[in-house]
Amino acid sequence: MSAPTSTASPAPPHLALATWALFAGLALLLAAAGVFTTLIGVRAELDGFSDAQIGLVTAGYYAGFIVGSRLASAAISRVGHIRVYAALAAILTAAIVMSGMLSGPWWWLALRFVAGACLAGQYVGAESWLNQLTTNDTRGRLLSIYLVVSIVAFGIGQVGFGLLDPESLTGFGIAAVLASLAVVPVALSVDAAPPPLAKRRHVGLREMWATVPTGMVTSVLVGVTHGAFIGLGAVFATRAGLSPAMVGVFVAMPTVGNVLFSVPVGSASDRIDRRLVGIGAALVATAAALVLVNVAPGSPAGLVSMVVIGGFTYPLYSIAGAYTTDKIPSEQMNAVAGQLVLLYGVGAMIGPLIGSAAMAASTDGYVWTTVVAHAAIAAFLMVRVAQHPDRHKRTQAVPLEGITGELPVTAGRR
Repeated sequence: MSAPTSTASPAPPHLALATWALFAGLALLLAAAGVFTTLIGVRAELDGFSDAQIGLVTAGYYAGFIVGSRLASAAISRVGHIRVYAALAAILTAAIVMSGMLSGPWWWLALRFVAGACLAGQYVGAESWLNQLTTNDTRGRLLSIYLVVSIVAFGIGQVGFGLLDPESLTGFGIAAVLASLAVVPVALSVDAAPPPLAKRRHVGLREMWATVPTGMVTSVLVGVTHGAFIGLGAVFATRAGLSPAMVGVFVAMPTVGNVLFSVPVGSASDRIDRRLVGIGAALVATAAALVLVNVAPGSPAGLVSMVVIGGFTYPLYSIAGAYTTDKIPSEQMNAVAGQLVLLYGVGAMIGPLIGSAAMAASTDGYVWTTVVAHAAIAAFLMVRVAQHPDRHKRTQAVPLEGITGELPVTAGRR
């Protein structure tokens, strides 16, 4: 049955009532993740973890992300969005508390794996919920708003970390409290009524490759980029000599960029070839990273560079996801979006390993990893545009009925 033709008009007013509880819960959850992620990065450096151990602990989050993204969709189909959301928030709270009680790289590797699985499941549920309420014509705009809300909350957690003593248990306690409170809006709101999931159909990676190789490769490359850039930011800032307060500010600067640029970039990708927008965003992030190579991280120029990188790197996965779902029928969206999360997670697991190896040679290896990774995304998309200049044409607009995984590493994201 064909879907009704949609328009590019903004989402209807009732959408706010349908989603406010989810956004409020996610804001609390991501604020907890912001405190927890930054705290783990700084503590790993202060406790003398080796570069390889730091890379493994960071990669553990993304390994958990892969597992969680695979299991969450099936769990939601069995027991519903809200029960899965509440269960994962409870498990995340326990993982945060145990991270404060147990020290050492192997304990933290295991607990970061659990945290990654929980947050991935939350993203899958949230995006499944949201994407059933929008259309192709407004997808980039709505998902960019979702990205802004989530990353702002994550950034608040990062800045809040600067007020805490990284060597005390207080930070772990605050993160756990925020994660537990995240259940309240979703559990008690009468408006929290996710639409039923559409019938699921499995789509294998080989089948996806035949239709959307550009989206698949871009998702992996963006995962590599974000895994290193977001996962190792606190470690880089600590090694550069910044105080705990300035470490919080430094790693929160990409959030400011996200607020400033994510929605305009997402909206631009709704109007013109998403690949061209992706090329432009990756090149701007590359240029800003080159500036960061030559300035002090805590200087005004260094902080502005982080703002620009964040503003143009965060939308890249949204663009990859939107480009992919432009090409597929509605009954495949849930399955394809889950595969995109998997691909992104694989890349994000590899990114910290590459970044930590580069930092073992030089602290600036963090920044050079950011430069090379963004340049690789731009180069790949340029090749795809040259090979298939007409592939930006979209299918008929249809209601979304699945997940597009726009936000994985943010909580890391990241």
